[in-house]
Amino acid sequence: MVVQEAKPGGGNPPSGEPPKLREPKHITALRRFAISITLFNIAGYIFLGFEQPWIWPFVAIATGYTVELVLEKIGARVEGREPRYAGNGFKGLMEFLFPAHITSIALNMLIYVNDRIWVMMFAVTLAVAAKWILRAPVRGKLKHYMNPSNFGILMVLVLFPWGSIAPPYHFTEGLNDWGSWILPGIIIITGTMLNAKLTERMWLIAGWLSFFALQAILRGILFDTAIPGALAVMTGVAFILYTNYMVTDPGTTPSRPGAQFAFGAGVALFYGLFMVMHIAYGLFLATAIVCLIRGMFLWSLHFVNKAAAQKAEAEKQKAAPPLAAVADDGGPAARPAAA
Repeated sequence: MVVQEAKPGGGNPPSGEPPKLREPKHITALRRFAISITLFNIAGYIFLGFEQPWIWPFVAIATGYTVELVLEKIGARVEGREPRYAGNGFKGLMEFLFPAHITSIALNMLIYVNDRIWVMMFAVTLAVAAKWILRAPVRGKLKHYMNPSNFGILMVLVLFPWGSIAPPYHFTEGLNDWGSWILPGIIIITGTMLNAKLTERMWLIAGWLSFFALQAILRGILFDTAIPGALAVMTGVAFILYTNYMVTDPGTTPSRPGAQFAFGAGVALFYGLFMVMHIAYGLFLATAIVCLIRGMFLWSLHFVNKAAAQKAEAEKQKAAPPLAAVADDGGPAARPAAA
């Protein structure tokens, strides 16, 4: 929602001067997220120790942009509307491409498929395309419910068993002891500011972190897992990145505080279940399952509301009084004209 900027003293802007408008929060969040992940990748290739070829981020971005623009063009034609990237010049185009930019760079950064660049491109294509396929009705509009980056990573792990996630050590491989503390601190501070001020997903983070710690303790008590080791996962850069920049995706998570908390807690509990079952990469599978459950819930809610509306309309029509019959008194209008 666009909100008019308040003026000192409550006066109107001078004649002929248009009122200044604040940018929607989600656009600001996407811009800052896109800038942050781009700078992080630049630092990753120069200082941190990223192991993917340096040309791959550019290939990933080109792939994501192409898929997003083509599908938007097709969707606009089918729905009889203008493409969302049209009408606001280069700025509008860039704002439209922010999600594809984030998804593309994140996928290249988080998966490792050796020299099979086509697998990386396939993952980016699938992640962006899933936003057009895995959708559910939200406030009268179809919106995607599956976390794109997580879905792309999961499909690589499922369809290509020889592939894997990027090794967590490559986020800090090129840092000294001080740098290994400073980098997580920067990510926590910037991520917290982003989620507290713009995405407003702090309740989700609270549910995720508290129940992650809970499942680690329960696994220690019930299954003899080393509790310090299970909790130490929370100190890794990969975990911090996931907490602040993946699980909190505002496009695929609920907005209400209670629902946010339940979403984060659900991901943590499913992760714990997969760890008990000795299933690798349980974090990505847990996120996908919780997103799927939310999508099915949204569809169920849609059909329930639709059925309730149809029932109410039928009862309304049934309760309406019948139309009164008007007797024909044989007046002049009813008589045929004389021959």
